[in-house]
Amino acid sequence: MANNVANPALDPDLDQPDNPNHKFAQFGAGCFWGVELAFQRVVGVVKTEVGYSQGHVHDPNYKLVCTGATNHVEVVRVQFDPEVCPYTNLLSLFWARHDPTSLNRQGGDVGAQYRSGIYYYNETQALLAQESKEAKQLELKDKKIVTEILPAKRFYRAEEYHQRYLEKGGRKGAKQSAEKGCTDPIRCYG
Repeated sequence: MANNVANPALDPDLDQPDNPNHKFAQFGAGCFWGVELAFQRVVGVVKTEVGYSQGHVHDPNYKLVCTGATNHVEVVRVQFDPEVCPYTNLLSLFWARHDPTSLNRQGGDVGAQYRSGIYYYNETQALLAQESKEAKQLELKDKKIVTEILPAKRFYRAEEYHQRYLEKGGRKGAKQSAEKGCTDPIRCYG
């Protein structure tokens, strides 16, 4: 007899933004710490959270995700005000922030949890993501983009110490500014 128990990890992300006029976006672009900081600095982004998505294990934790057994991606879920920050601005940052031609790795971080992905919440986001991928592919010519574009699955918020990690000081205790529009190369590393 087949097991008909639903797996909540495979459900769509049905959470709602804090403000009904805001939207969600979700991106995987390597280790979520630096990616989160980059999105925090965008004018019109009202909240960021790091977590895990796209896997098949309900309620994963960092240690489990790092084993590679869950197929989760380290993601940043962004709440943004589309009147101030169009989704295309977030896509531009996503493409600029990482190497979309590197399969399951960003720099020294290796594993499926570091894969490149855009996880959309509606068909408009899906279309804009695909168009942006095609435009980026033209730019990169012979280097093949490996970024996946899929519906956003259930979002599992990462442990509290991962939230705003670089802003809090990270591993080396050097706090980095999440100030909107920050461009200073030292305070605004990332």
